[in-house]
Amino acid sequence: MNKKLIIGLSVLAIVIVVLILSTTGKEGVVPQKVAAQRGPFEIVVTITGELQAKNKEDITAPPELRQSRSFRFSEIKIQDLIPEGTVVDSGDYVATLDRSALSNRLKEIDDELEKSQQQYLKTQLDTTLQLRSLRDELINLSFELEERQIVVDQSKFEPPATQRQAQINLDRAERNFQQAKQNYKLKREQAEASMREVAINLSKQERERQEMLDVLKKFVVHAPKPGMVIYEREWGGQKRKVGSSISPWDLTVATLPDLSVMISKTYVNEIDVSKLKVGQQVRVGVDAFPEKNYTGEVTEVANIGEQLPNTDAKVFEVTIRVNEYDPILRPSMTTSNQIVTQKLDDVVSVPLEAIHSDDSLSYVYTAKGKKQIILPSEQNENYIIVEKGIEAGEEVYLSLPENVEKYQIIGKELIPEIRERAAERKRKTEEAKVANEQQAQRAQMPKGIGRMKQQ
Repeated sequence: MNKKLIIGLSVLAIVIVVLILSTTGKEGVVPQKVAAQRGPFEIVVTITGELQAKNKEDITAPPELRQSRSFRFSEIKIQDLIPEGTVVDSGDYVATLDRSALSNRLKEIDDELEKSQQQYLKTQLDTTLQLRSLRDELINLSFELEERQIVVDQSKFEPPATQRQAQINLDRAERNFQQAKQNYKLKREQAEASMREVAINLSKQERERQEMLDVLKKFVVHAPKPGMVIYEREWGGQKRKVGSSISPWDLTVATLPDLSVMISKTYVNEIDVSKLKVGQQVRVGVDAFPEKNYTGEVTEVANIGEQLPNTDAKVFEVTIRVNEYDPILRPSMTTSNQIVTQKLDDVVSVPLEAIHSDDSLSYVYTAKGKKQIILPSEQNENYIIVEKGIEAGEEVYLSLPENVEKYQIIGKELIPEIRERAAERKRKTEEAKVANEQQAQRAQMPKGIGRMKQQ
């Protein structure tokens, strides 16, 4: 009994201690305070990007596939492709393309070539026989002309009527011979033209076949220069791989990037794009090497937004050049880009947690027991600038203090200016939206129509 009693009292004591401690903890939580700071302030837009080489050389399928009219196809599949990231030398094997589409066309060309060869032979035989017949006819007419001449010569001692008849026969024989001679000349020219036509067609078929064979040899793709093979990214964002298709207007199989100059391609939302400008400095971090720090510069900000696949929001493409060269940097690595959009030398700021909002008004709770209305300005990820309402060194609560209903509201004289600033921001936002829409419409217009409207 004594042991059971001791155990029961011990458990009860532990429960009482836990309750006391938990109650004391709740009552003893004191809101943290922080002093407003005066000093330099950076406004930063942080966005995630992807490393790419600024310059690259494309590894492409044979350019003849685009240039020649003989090779008509909608797509050709990649049959084999070396792993991405492979370092190759000039002339090294990279990929093999599927020959089936052009092999079928080659069979058609072979059939057409055989027909052309038969047509050439047939035309050659026909013209040979025809011209031979005409030559025989010319010989016979020549003999007949000679015979008629002999008759005329022998008719000198015959009556005039007989001489006249002999002369008529000679003239007829002469005319027939000249006509046959002229006819032979025309037939020969006609035969030569026919032979040239079939010869040109045959030559065309032979040339087309040879071009096809030369192109098929190039379906084994080699590197044009040394470098690291990076798969080409298609319009939809997917990388090309074995089984992907290339088209006549996009023959790139893979790329050889120049890793000496890297850029970070990223996208910023339509709210922040107005803050970005070419030339702004960037702090670049690489997720794969968090201990490394790089610097960069904004080199391009898109004027027209786009909608990325599987998203509804409009974004704007931003290009950032990485200033430093580092051999460990590789395309497709994820970067964290902190773009410094503005630097201020002497401002008052407080943590964002200290700011509270109510009916479009912002205010802080001060250590003096006041609910101070403030005029906020720019902000970064952690802090916000306070233009009016509090001074440097003044302490404010980071969270709601106790008995907030007892705090006296001060700073109401700032309300007109706050509302005026809000109206101005709204007006500028609407103007920027209209300007972006008009610019997008102009970009979609045909060039001629755009010039007419500007005039």
